Amino acid sequence: MSAPLLSVTGLTMRFGGLVAVDGVNLTAETNKITALIGPNGAGKTTIFNCLTGFYKPTSGELILNRPDHAPVSLQSLPGYQVSRHGVVRTFQNIRLFPRMTVLENLLVAQHVGLMRKAAFGVAGLIGLKGWRAAEKEAIDRARFWIERLDLTSVADEEAGNLSYGVQRRVEIARAMNTNPLLLCLDEPAAGLNPKETGVLGELLQGIREQFGIGILLIEHDMGLVMGISDRIHVVEYGRKIAEGTPEEIRSDERVIKAYLGEPDEEELPAIVAEDVAGQEGGRA
Repeated sequence: MSAPLLSVTGLTMRFGGLVAVDGVNLTAETNKITALIGPNGAGKTTIFNCLTGFYKPTSGELILNRPDHAPVSLQSLPGYQVSRHGVVRTFQNIRLFPRMTVLENLLVAQHVGLMRKAAFGVAGLIGLKGWRAAEKEAIDRARFWIERLDLTSVADEEAGNLSYGVQRRVEIARAMNTNPLLLCLDEPAAGLNPKETGVLGELLQGIREQFGIGILLIEHDMGLVMGISDRIHVVEYGRKIAEGTPEEIRSDERVIKAYLGEPDEEELPAIVAEDVAGQEGGRA
């Protein structure tokens, strides 16, 4: 049995006396969508920040098993090095360059590789052929993802003029433009209407199926989570309380209690069913 793409063991993050993440274990697989869910304040984004080099964990081990490389320990690496190893992310709040076009936003994601191929800009300054070839390759790759995420009609529009749902797609396109092994999405459905959420779910499933990468997402939209996830991890107060398939999580009493306090056992499945129905209605 092959090792998981990402293996997290005993992840702990303390801020002074506050334990934000407490001994969390989780895995993410290649060609799988893994969801990380839990109530507000459960520590989900802190876990993402540790995985992607924004925080240095207090303790724990984060191992990325690259197919073309020896296993990489991520816990001590800064964010830019984590990204170079193939772990990239989006954020809760959209972080596009609003006065750049969609194409330009995607090209920004390739700036490190482009500079390396062009002797850190020297070739571009003097107009060498190598620079022009590298620039064309970068533009072609960006246009591939623009087309793949149905953004061709807005490729030359400033990102700040686009609707919220389209901006979300631009963010995902920009992340995919870095050729990731693991795509980490922090609440990608936040602010989307049911139709846009349905489109997002189909998009993520298509990326998983066509390109075989791992996807790890934080999400509160239970309809989306249950509809596209292969495996779900649930955290509460910084600790993992459950793990399983959508079917297993849907009926887990610990999850029901974490979300709803002390409800009937039927309440969470009912909420999930309502969310799924709303999402499917939005697709119609």
